[in-house]
Amino acid sequence: MDELDVLDDVFERFLRGTHIFKDREVLRHDYVPDKLPHREAQINCLGEIVAPVLKSSRCSNVFIYGKTGTGKTAATKYVLNKLSLKSSELGAPVEVCYVNCRLAGTEYRVLSSLCDALGVKVPFTGLAVGEVFDRFREGLDLRKNIFIVVLDEIDALIKVRGDVLLYELTRVNETLRHGRISIVGISNDLRFKEFLDPRVLSSLSEEEIVFRPYDAAELQDILWQRAQLAFFEGVLLDGAVGLCAALAAAEHGDARRALDLLRVAGELAEREGSSCATEDHVRQAEKRVEHDRIVEVLVNLPLHSKLVLCSVYLLGKAKVSCAITGDIYEIYCELCDQFGLSPLTQRRVSGLINELDMVGLLNARVVSMGRYGRTKKIRLGIGRSLIRKVFTNDDRLGRLIGYVPKCLAGVSSSRS
Repeated sequence: MDELDVLDDVFERFLRGTHIFKDREVLRHDYVPDKLPHREAQINCLGEIVAPVLKSSRCSNVFIYGKTGTGKTAATKYVLNKLSLKSSELGAPVEVCYVNCRLAGTEYRVLSSLCDALGVKVPFTGLAVGEVFDRFREGLDLRKNIFIVVLDEIDALIKVRGDVLLYELTRVNETLRHGRISIVGISNDLRFKEFLDPRVLSSLSEEEIVFRPYDAAELQDILWQRAQLAFFEGVLLDGAVGLCAALAAAEHGDARRALDLLRVAGELAEREGSSCATEDHVRQAEKRVEHDRIVEVLVNLPLHSKLVLCSVYLLGKAKVSCAITGDIYEIYCELCDQFGLSPLTQRRVSGLINELDMVGLLNARVVSMGRYGRTKKIRLGIGRSLIRKVFTNDDRLGRLIGYVPKCLAGVSSSRS
């Protein structure tokens, strides 16, 4: 049987098999439901902050904090979708633009997205960032509207690129005659303010909203609400929903993880031809989702974080299983040189190591060196094969996997 026949068989089996999903799209991360349970207080607070734009007054800038999967993006989109509808009814001059800074990756692309929302044409590349910003400012003034800019995962951009763009955006109203801008920043890092210049911080954080993690009971409510839309009646066992909620609550109350578990469990049951999704399907889904989550995190890391991780990987290759920050920084600087990049300071690289430790990609522990004080020992927190697989498929980093840094000859393997 050739490949085409095999695929025909797969497709026919799916079409003939049992169907568990009524609408699986409601379990995706980008779905915004009609109701967001257990986020009423945050929705109400954000609604009160942005309401003045309905009377043509600029609203305060607001900063939203919370771990991944706590409903920050969904709640923000929910409020601003409602605001857009209300402003259209009233004829209020309000426009909203949402930008994911991690996906945009650079100041140029963030500004390009903002220009697109205003109908200002900017080439994909080729202009100085200052020129793009000038075009954005001119377009903003010509529209004579209140422009609400949502910068999601703003921490991912600031940690690598600095806060110059954010500073310019927070000060732009001073140079506008007609248009006005308000900023909604969203960050997964509760320590994000440490990276901001005090002048930026005072302008940006006029209001703050914190999203705490969901507990198991709240996650179960969210899952049941989505499940009723996603699955046909009777195909989802109570135990499966409860287990999804419990597993996600144990890992920082992440609703995205809970929804992923539920969706993948349903897909596994569907592929088996099972008439219902069970706890066993959830257990299988947990292994698959965990693997996919790590791959997604690796792929979406900022470049300098990837170079730091690659440095630890190369040290491990040289049989240094537990490195110190100085060793990592030396190799990191060499890798930056390979890319023609200016390396970050050792203090910033130490901060990146802490962030990689926080998400589980590195394990960093402080050990006592007796009268020589204390030092931090760092090793990989995930399998080397997974890093090799992901980075080999990266156009920029693929060649580094087999690279032998010159400085490794001077790294002692006695610390292994």
